[in-house]
Amino acid sequence: MKCPLAEKGCGGCRELTRMYGDVLHEKDAPFRALFPDALPILGMAEPRAYRNKVLRTFANGKSGLYHGIYRAGTHQVISVRRCLMENERANEIANIALSLLAETGLSAYREDFHRGILRHMQVRRAHSTGQALVTIVTGTADFPGGEAFARRLMARCPDVRGVTQSINDRDTSAVMGFRSRVLAGRDEIWDELGGLKVCLTARSFYQINTVQAEKLYQRAIDLAQLTPGDRVLDAYCGVGLIGMLAARRAGQVRGVELVRDAVACARTAARVNRISNIDFICADAVNALRDDDFVPTVVFVDPPRAGCDARFLRSLSQAAPERIVYVSCCPETLRRDVDILRKAGYALQSAQPVDLFPYTAHTEAVVLLSKASAGRQAVTPEEKLR
Repeated sequence: MKCPLAEKGCGGCRELTRMYGDVLHEKDAPFRALFPDALPILGMAEPRAYRNKVLRTFANGKSGLYHGIYRAGTHQVISVRRCLMENERANEIANIALSLLAETGLSAYREDFHRGILRHMQVRRAHSTGQALVTIVTGTADFPGGEAFARRLMARCPDVRGVTQSINDRDTSAVMGFRSRVLAGRDEIWDELGGLKVCLTARSFYQINTVQAEKLYQRAIDLAQLTPGDRVLDAYCGVGLIGMLAARRAGQVRGVELVRDAVACARTAARVNRISNIDFICADAVNALRDDDFVPTVVFVDPPRAGCDARFLRSLSQAAPERIVYVSCCPETLRRDVDILRKAGYALQSAQPVDLFPYTAHTEAVVLLSKASAGRQAVTPEEKLR
């Protein structure tokens, strides 16, 4: 299948005309160069239309307002009406929202002149429930006709449960602002993953490929070999999914996250799922590892692409949990951090790549490291992963 955006310089995905199996095999090779004993990469049965979040940038064209994405390596916006990697319904909602915004007469925000209103639009759609949340990012707190637009959009699209405004008046490449308000409906939606209800807001982190994320998280839980005697720390916990999954098997779980919206979502989801052996705190994970009242036997780590900072790795080594399960979206920083933890006395037991981003160069992975003195038998593919 040929993508019409490729010729416009999108750069978001690659080689859609090739067989997925061939592309997957080639993606597996660079990961195996970093982790020679890695298990085969887990692919996807339907490797298109998997992105549960649509992000568009507004621009002013000769025929009026349009939205799209930046041409690779530039700040020139190319028009996008449909992306083959994004959820079809989320695409439809984005296009309907664009048509309604165009009727308001509002213009796109110009970074060079700091004029205009509309900067970006985000459509987040829950894979299992079909609920959608639309966020309009503006370059000013003023959004003339914003409430009326939101009500019209929700009338046209009943699956949109809320429309919010994010105010980003800074000179930055970051999409979301620090201030927000609800224009209509509510500021959260619910999804389901691994049998758990998940609370999501516009700012909270959530894997963009729900189907593959479920495989990834299940492998992470299996690798941890949790028992009722384990105390688990879920560092960089986001909306709390890994921690809540771990709470089914472990005795006590604590999730740590710096983003307040995500912590609020995690606490709400834990109540809704009736999970009583977990708590979530809004804090730096380094400080959580230094808490003498909660000494973990297992630590789950799911940091940003840059990997774990040096302070966290030092604190993790000092806390000396029996097992560390590290989820990463960047194999290179994962390799770096694994080597640091090896010097601290940990052994790499298993490495599992997962294709969360089909037809791109990116690979997600989960690895297990265990303390040599823990005396726990390593997980084998036959026991847990086959």
